[in-house]
This record gives sequence, structure tokens and C-alpha cells, in this order.
Amino acid sequence: MNQVLRTLFAPGFFASGPVHAALVVGAVVALVTGAVGVFTVIRGQSFAGHALGEVGSAGGSAAFLGGANPLWGFMGIAVVAAGLIELLGLHRARARDVATGLVLGAGLGMAALFLYLDTTSSSTTGVTVTILFGSLFAVSQSMLPSIVALSAVALVVIAACYRMLLLSSLSADLAAARGVPVRAVAIAYLVIMAVAVSLAAETIGAILATALLIGPPATALRLTKRPGGAMVVAGLVGVAAAWLGIVLAYDSYYWPPAGHGWPVSFFVVALVLVFYLLGGALAGLARARRDRRGGAMPRVAAGGCANEHGAAA
Repeated sequence: MNQVLRTLFAPGFFASGPVHAALVVGAVVALVTGAVGVFTVIRGQSFAGHALGEVGSAGGSAAFLGGANPLWGFMGIAVVAAGLIELLGLHRARARDVATGLVLGAGLGMAALFLYLDTTSSSTTGVTVTILFGSLFAVSQSMLPSIVALSAVALVVIAACYRMLLLSSLSADLAAARGVPVRAVAIAYLVIMAVAVSLAAETIGAILATALLIGPPATALRLTKRPGGAMVVAGLVGVAAAWLGIVLAYDSYYWPPAGHGWPVSFFVVALVLVFYLLGGALAGLARARRDRRGGAMPRVAAGGCANEHGAAA
């Protein structure tokens, strides 16, 4: 047993403080992005989620420039961008996409400016890589309470608005007819999505944040059509991707050439893609099995009818 553990986990894995923090943050953020992401996929707002992640790079770089933790910059500008997208979108899908594109372009322009100022006014190297691509190992342990608290708030809001959010996601007109404040729900959801994307940006970077928001939920919705079940599956898939990514990234420091480990964000995103492909394969096998069962029953029924008609004749 000890030999197996030594093979799977490099020396010092279980005693490393950064690893402990990464495991906690990875699990918490994966659960939040899984729950929020299911509604992102159902509502067809993947582009908005991607935009909020990239726009967040402007806030993260601005926070770094001001000496604050990038998480607050990610979240601040993402929340503002989410409000602008909804206010400019006016419920029409085409207008929302145009608004998202405009906000994305403006945010990236600001990010270019702040990242330039970061690299020219600070002696710290790797600022751009940290903001854009992140690292679970770089998350400060002092930020753990804030990350857990924000995650809990996001999950509580999703639970409290679950029925209204689900109904408005499936049919805004039906939700409005039943008295659901569709516009308020849409704005509240975009704010919660901004928080989830910001948490993902803090862990795997602003550019890659969409992978956790979209990948596990899309995988889950391939395996089950029930939103509640999909939220659970998405959370489990996200946690698996984060934890396995942490293990592989830590072990990679001992791969040849030793001392040149691979980025943990790469492993997390790669595993999200692998799980999505596996989910598609499993869903295809399940459909094929149902089709075989469904195809066999009509043949039996047809044969029975023919015999009955033949006897009658």
C-alpha cells in the first residue's frame, strides 16, 4: 500500500501547506462553478461567462497594481461587467451578444493597459502569467476564508432562487406569466456568475476560468437532464479535475527533466476536456442501448399484429 502511495504521490505531497490550500480551494471553487455553470449552459450564456472571465483580467491586474489581492479586482470588474451586459442586452439574445462583445473588448483593452503598467512599474516577474493563467499553488492561505465565504453566498443564492431561476432559464415568457421577476432574476444570476468566474480566475487564471464554469456542467448535462442532478455531477467532475490536476502538477516536478513542473492550470483544463469527451462517450453508449431496446419492441409488436391479422384472415 505504501509503495502504491509513493508511486501516485511525490514526496512531501501530504505535508505541503500550498497543496492543502490548493485542495480546499479547488474543491470549493469546483462545487460553486459546477452549480452556477449548469444554469449558464441551460441559459445559453457561455459566451457571457467567457467574457466575464477575460474582462476580469483587467480587474485582477488593476488590483495587483494597487497592492490588493487579484480576487477583489476580478470580482469587482466582473460584477460591473455583468450588470452592463444585462442592462445593454435588453433580454434579446442578439443584443445581449453584441453587449457582451462590447464589454469584452473594453475590458481587454483595460487589461492590456494595467498589465503593461504592472510589468513596467514592478520588479515582480510573471505578473501577466499569474493573472491570465493562475495557479492553485499560488493561492494565499489568508484568502481561504474569503473564498469559502463567497462560495457559500453564491450557493445559498442559487438554492434560494432555484425554482425561479430554472423556470426563467427554460422559458422567460412562462416565468413572467407566473409572476417571476425575470429581469431581477437575470441580473442576480449574472452577478452570481461573475462571482463564480472570479473565484475560478483566482485559481486557474482569467483566461482559463471558463473551463471550470462550462466544462463540468456540460459533461453533467450529457449524463443527466435533471438540473439538480446535473449540479451534483458537475461539482463532482470539477472536484475530480481539480484534485487530479493538483496531484499531476505536483508530481510533474519530479518528471524528467527534474525541477521543471508543468502548470497546474494546464492539467485541470486538460482533465475537464477529457471528462467531457468521456461523458459524451458514455451518453452515446446509453443512447445506443435505449435505441436497441426501443427498436426491438416495435418488431415484436409488429409480428404479433401480423399473426393476429393472419389468424383473422
